Amino acid sequence: MQNVEFKAELRDFEVARSQCRALGAHFVRELDQKDTYFKLPDGRLKRREVPGEPIEWIFYHRSDRPTPKMSHFMLYSDEQAKTRWGVLPLREWMVVNKTRELWLVSNVRIHLDRVEELGDFIEFEAQVSRKNHVKACHEQIAALREAFAPILGEAIAAGYVNLLDQLKHEPADESERS
Repeated sequence: MQNVEFKAELRDFEVARSQCRALGAHFVRELDQKDTYFKLPDGRLKRREVPGEPIEWIFYHRSDRPTPKMSHFMLYSDEQAKTRWGVLPLREWMVVNKTRELWLVSNVRIHLDRVEELGDFIEFEAQVSRKNHVKACHEQIAALREAFAPILGEAIAAGYVNLLDQLKHEPADESERS
């Protein structure tokens, strides 16, 4: 499966909700997600846990750049993941906890995320399909970026796990950097 993704800091959560409604986006639900990341030699792997839902594993390839980018991914159930990566536990890299509001407009998922230790973010994911080819997905993302422009902060090149990893490894103050 493929999608086109864009992620940015979010300056105003409430205004983002209002903008979703103004665009005719449908509020799906709020999710408390715990994503556990594992380092692999090729690709990225995370185990997603949501209370009351089956565990989901997401294996994906995506470039790290702040502009909209293609993501190639596969979803696995817990049992499928054990078959694919073995029954022995994988070495955990990091855990990211977030609360996500999921909104839908056309074939685009809008995520309003509150990420522990990092802050608020917005993410657009346009699912590529026969009906919604890559160019159309890029156009949809561009339109959403324009509609949300006043409340978008800095575009994010990498995933939350990378930001959290960087935060945990930064020196606490200037005196430690020397």
